Amino acid sequence: MQVTETLNEGLKRSYTITVTAAELDAKVQEKLVEAQPEIEMKGFRKGKVPLPILKKQFGQRMIGDAMQDAIDSAMKEHFDKSGDRPALQPEVKMVDGETWSEGKDVVVEMTYEALPPIPEVDSSKITLDRLVVKASDADVEEALKNLAGTAQNFEDRKKGSKAKDGDQVVIDFKGSVDGVPFEGGSADDYALVLGSKSFIPGFEDQLVGAKVGDEVSVNVTFPEAYGAAHLAGKAAVFACTIKAVKEAKPAEIDDELAKKFGAEDLAALKGQISERLEVEYKGASRAVLKRALLDQLDGMVKFDLPAKLVEAEASQIAHQLWHEENPHEHGHNHGAIETTDEHKSLAERRVRLGLLLAEVGRKAEVTVTDAEMTQAVLAQARNYPGQERAYFDFVQKNPQVQQQLRAPIFEDKVVDHIVAGAKVADKEVSKEELQKAIEALDEL
Repeated sequence: MQVTETLNEGLKRSYTITVTAAELDAKVQEKLVEAQPEIEMKGFRKGKVPLPILKKQFGQRMIGDAMQDAIDSAMKEHFDKSGDRPALQPEVKMVDGETWSEGKDVVVEMTYEALPPIPEVDSSKITLDRLVVKASDADVEEALKNLAGTAQNFEDRKKGSKAKDGDQVVIDFKGSVDGVPFEGGSADDYALVLGSKSFIPGFEDQLVGAKVGDEVSVNVTFPEAYGAAHLAGKAAVFACTIKAVKEAKPAEIDDELAKKFGAEDLAALKGQISERLEVEYKGASRAVLKRALLDQLDGMVKFDLPAKLVEAEASQIAHQLWHEENPHEHGHNHGAIETTDEHKSLAERRVRLGLLLAEVGRKAEVTVTDAEMTQAVLAQARNYPGQERAYFDFVQKNPQVQQQLRAPIFEDKVVDHIVAGAKVADKEVSKEELQKAIEALDEL
């Protein structure tokens, strides 16, 4: 086999790989010898079919595999010898197109962009502030009030009071379409919180202002995408009787509330809330620290970028932003989305930092352990209650999904590695200052 360089310009590389007819024939022969012990054919014992007969019978079928093996072997040898690492899968095509015939040499062209040499990062030159927020008594009290709100009770309003948003109404209702009652369309003593949007759009709004004893006809139209096909898009009338109007009363902040949330008493619940808040603050602080680190790295290190990687990333960014602006479009049945200079600039940053972090991680021998992957899969599986096993099987069979789960873990471990060598100063700030820093991240 012969590998000849035809282009070496910047990061662009092109080579022709020639596999002679004799080499290809030898590969076919090798595969036949390898398969011979398992082949049975009429008139011969298993494993005793002569090679010439096997070649006549199976040679054509094995030429494609032999050709692929030879080219793969030449590519591997080339990358081992040159030290090149392709940014994307190399493009390989036959030089003579589809005109190749048996007995001729195989000549293919291999083109790719090589990953650039990436400068070393001196983490000791990086200076960072780690924002530290302590959970104050006021923060804990605010969180307690929110908890009490979620554990609220409902008490009857004064006789004659009109229902308003946030109130709970107890109703009997009977629904009908075209005057005919439908299955599942009626209930007695149903407790409904107005404004909760738990019923068909428009239903709850028509009960605002109702009083105990009122009879209200609620006119609604089932959504087109309603789960029950026989009701989807249909106009319906619900005859409702108001039996009670109740206002929300937050639960008392005491030991009983604490026990509802699994704590021994109120003091223990406050301690748990304080710990949870500080974990949240640390998570937010880490996000700010990470952004500051990436900004410094982006300014410290410059190198050539593979154009096709940048192009692919810019296209992905443009596509993602388009869907965010057009949330009603869930598929890909839309026209071409053009990339802008802003998309390209952001793509260059992402590719540069991605390559840099990957190289730092490679040199530092950063790895993602099986235990860390298992935790990541478990965390995602919680989004599919009742289908956890199916999700595990899906991940196991999809290397691309595995990589999507592994990538952020790897990146965070590399960030930790760099931060460990940087000059980091703790800076105590208020919750409001941390919040402003987090909001600033979204503006960049």
